[in-house]
Amino acid sequence: MLDLLFETSWEVCNKVGGIYAVLSTKAKTLHKRYKDNLIFIGPDLWTEDNPSPTFIETRTPLASWLRQAQLPEGMHVRLGRWDIPGKPIAVLVTFGSLYTYKNALYSEMWSNYRVDSLHAYGDYDESCMFSYAAAIVIESIVKWKNDSKLRVVAHFDEWTTGMGLLYVKTHLPQVATVFTTHATSIGRSICGNGKPLYDYMQGYNGDQMAVELNMQSKHSLEKAAAHAADSFTTVSDVTARECRQLLERYPMVTPNGFEQNYVPKGAMFTAKRNAARQQIMKVVSCLTGQHYADDTLIVATSGRLEMRNKGIDVYLDAVSSLRNSLKFVSSKERKVIALVLVPAWMKAPRVDLIENLHADSPHRLFDPVITHYLHNQDSDPIYNRINALGFHNEPQDKVTVIDVPCYLNGNDGIFNMAYYDLLPGLDAAVFPSYYEPWGYTPLESAAFGVPTITTDLAGFGQWVLDRFGDDSDRYGVKVLHRTDSNYDETFRAIAMSLMNLYVMSDKDNRAIRNANRTTSKAASWDNFIASYDEAYSHAIDRAAQRMKNRIKDKTNKTT
Repeated sequence: MLDLLFETSWEVCNKVGGIYAVLSTKAKTLHKRYKDNLIFIGPDLWTEDNPSPTFIETRTPLASWLRQAQLPEGMHVRLGRWDIPGKPIAVLVTFGSLYTYKNALYSEMWSNYRVDSLHAYGDYDESCMFSYAAAIVIESIVKWKNDSKLRVVAHFDEWTTGMGLLYVKTHLPQVATVFTTHATSIGRSICGNGKPLYDYMQGYNGDQMAVELNMQSKHSLEKAAAHAADSFTTVSDVTARECRQLLERYPMVTPNGFEQNYVPKGAMFTAKRNAARQQIMKVVSCLTGQHYADDTLIVATSGRLEMRNKGIDVYLDAVSSLRNSLKFVSSKERKVIALVLVPAWMKAPRVDLIENLHADSPHRLFDPVITHYLHNQDSDPIYNRINALGFHNEPQDKVTVIDVPCYLNGNDGIFNMAYYDLLPGLDAAVFPSYYEPWGYTPLESAAFGVPTITTDLAGFGQWVLDRFGDDSDRYGVKVLHRTDSNYDETFRAIAMSLMNLYVMSDKDNRAIRNANRTTSKAASWDNFIASYDEAYSHAIDRAAQRMKNRIKDKTNKTT
């Protein structure tokens, strides 16, 4: 059992991507164990005009620490609670003033760990200064506790916090460190640059690829943190193999769970499903001028805007293939709405769509495939792919494709419903990932009872196969085999799965929905937290042995 657990991430009280889902759903389970000895540290990016929607500034047991804390000049800290299940303590730190110390810090990390910061660009400096600030907070709190017997773990997530881990390892050797990579920077970059990752995995050298892809700084930091950490972890067996090859250390696997309390039950679920479907069909109807009956099949994909990695290209080609197949199903007039719920460079909600939503007699709009204006509409890959595939959402079309390029936070101006409020309205969710270390989106959809399609290149998909086998009728989640070279086979298999759902009876559909819920419960944090216990215990043991060795070395020197 730990006495103090810190977890540092850029996504604490700052929803950017999948790591937010990991931490915010894990927090309740951790808080049950550690109470206010669990402390999350995140960046303070907020202002009075733009406050964090999930940070509650309030008095915490750390108030007495902050009153006496001696922090670098210009560095400020806010204490409060993260407004998520469990409401754990959250510490938000500013870090702009620490740029003064950047060169000295980078020099120290080069000397101690051979971290190459010379080739830094983009978000490297910002990430390093934030994690440095987080490490200073950890150092200050540990010294304030002033108890050499405390069992303390400092857990750092992703390369963006690696500099903080290395600082703690150097200046607080008594603190056990854990480093989790949710995706290696090199693996993601290889895929993002269109290179085949899996067929040639054994031939890749991470250091060499870092030079080729101009990723030296991020990669060297990530690799140094992975090797320096007392426990190095990743989220799936899929990514563990990648870490072994590209970072040259095999990690412990700590799968990502889901907090089932996010899922409404019984009559509340039914009400939310009906409300979501009504809102989706209303918005789409106000775009296209068409009527959508209650039996409309609503499918979607979601995630980050990575066409290849997330399989958005495959999804759209699958929907196009389904459209062609439905031309030959003359006995059914049932329509399909295919949503792309992927945030892009959104400018604002469409004014004409807002007007239509409030009109007594909505009419068909010009360009009825997108809900929000984009800054870069001419170059947006999703919008361009939809148009290239010839989706114009004409009245005679059985398949309507809609691009929703905004964060569904409940305040987008069109749907005005959060993602978890829209999710119950879906009849299918498709995530044909090429690069997906875990895959929160398919786990979330399964938890909400939505028939889900993913691939075995996603950690969650591989976990389903390992745990339950390839029986989607029994376990709800359809896991497709995907490789570097079977793109066409994958999108055709998805189209066939969607066609099966299109013609499926209500009874069979309910069975799949119930199977999804059962499968997702096996991936709850109550079941997965044991892997973190093992990682923490291993880290504590290594830190304890390190301190014993130091005492032994000092004794030998004095004698």
